[in-house]
Amino acid sequence: MKITWPILFLLAFLIVDTASAQQWRRERKEYVFGLGASNFLGDLGGANQIGTNGFRDLDWPATRPGTSMGYRYRTGKQHCVKGMMHFAYLNGDDKKTEELYRHNRNLNFRTPIIEINGQFEWMLTRQREGHIYKLRGVQGWRNINIESYIFVGFGLMWFNPQGNYNGDWIALKPLSTEGQGLVETRKPYHRVQPVIPIGFGFKYAISREWSIGLEYGIRKTWTDYIDDCSTTYFNNDEIRDEKGDIAAFMADPSLGEVAGQTAPNMQRGDPTDHDTYMFAEITFYYKIPRGGFSIPKF
Repeated sequence: MKITWPILFLLAFLIVDTASAQQWRRERKEYVFGLGASNFLGDLGGANQIGTNGFRDLDWPATRPGTSMGYRYRTGKQHCVKGMMHFAYLNGDDKKTEELYRHNRNLNFRTPIIEINGQFEWMLTRQREGHIYKLRGVQGWRNINIESYIFVGFGLMWFNPQGNYNGDWIALKPLSTEGQGLVETRKPYHRVQPVIPIGFGFKYAISREWSIGLEYGIRKTWTDYIDDCSTTYFNNDEIRDEKGDIAAFMADPSLGEVAGQTAPNMQRGDPTDHDTYMFAEITFYYKIPRGGFSIPKF
């Protein structure tokens, strides 16, 4: 009898540990759905101050809706891979900042964003079911419903900046607003660009199949033209001759409050800092039953 309880304890520990070790394999596949907001850090819009590098320049009224969907696959107890597709709009408007030079510049844009990426997640804490065996005198594992993680990945994004002209949204890239394509030194930009998503999140299990959570991710890019603004003003007469009156206006719709600000080769944007955008989403996870894919029941 003296060795009964140690044996029972060891047996219970092995049963729980084995069940925990196998559970992530049985429930390693999940659908992922996201709904939330997007925002942008670039040359246009911004806070009521001279442009800065970082979140101090974030324009909260420019927040726009975003959504996502994807597939998550557990590759181990503490890590998984995830493929995601994001849809969102980004927005910026110089009229909404009180900073003198940006307000006088009077540029604006919006762009749809379609992003496809692959991510690697590392779990800081992971979900675990509690001990289901009621053995007298043996205390089982505590149930854990919350999972937290950090992630990094690689993807591609497509964008198409548009400007508001008398209430109509006009694609800006074909207008060569900074002389792109008009001279050899001003190269046109590409609307498909690589991105690196970095962020963190957590999820809470509300049932065996469903979890809900929050996720925040920022995107590092290698372009400064998400808002169609990057370098210096180009000769507006040449833009008008090559692209027309609308193009000339979209290149320089300034208010005339600062003399000489929009002369050729004067600063229009800041090419030393690439554009950045971010997502904050409420996420929903559905565990795919073992044996194959199935449509989740709502």
